[in-house]
Amino acid sequence: MPDLRERALLFELARLSDSELLALVLGTGSAGQPVTALALGLLDDVGGLEGLARAGPQGLSLRRGLGPAKATRVSAAIELGRRATLGALSLRAPLHSFEDVVAWARPRFAGLDHEEVWLFSLDGQNGLKAARRIAQGGQHGCALTTRDVLGPALRDAASAILLLHNHPSGDPRPSSEDLGMTKALATACRIVGLTLLDHVIVARGGASSVLETGALG
Repeated sequence: MPDLRERALLFELARLSDSELLALVLGTGSAGQPVTALALGLLDDVGGLEGLARAGPQGLSLRRGLGPAKATRVSAAIELGRRATLGALSLRAPLHSFEDVVAWARPRFAGLDHEEVWLFSLDGQNGLKAARRIAQGGQHGCALTTRDVLGPALRDAASAILLLHNHPSGDPRPSSEDLGMTKALATACRIVGLTLLDHVIVARGGASSVLETGALG
């Protein structure tokens, strides 16, 4: 473990393996098991980093050799990394197509075990002005109103908006609730002079565009 810390302090974090980075977060092993072996075994058991993120603190705390303290530490590290990645969106990258949105979103949201809805506020050239989570729910969806979307978009002085959410079920097809909410939002956007470019849904099984269903009118 001291060797791992020394390598990290020598700017070698990027060279450490997933299990070595996890060992640094865990800090200590368990009875009869060094921390490096604990980290490697944990990644094998849950299916790598994606499985580690899906397990959450509750699931991890039940794993042998972890407990609540280590489980919350690991989950907090994963969440910090996810927020740092999302924060990089401030570079105003253009989102010119459905494929651009899916390429950005699937690695970040498709593996989540809960539903999140994100709003992208865009400028006149489809450059990203702001990206924020506007709703979060459980495995079976979350409530969202047109006000939840339009309020932040108008504060951002957006020219256009794009909505995105994930389906923890793994099926990317829009539900009847998704379609109904999107139709109501498209109507509200027209009233206030905003363009709703699309509502994209990502999941482990793929991605879908509500625009292609004709729900945006």
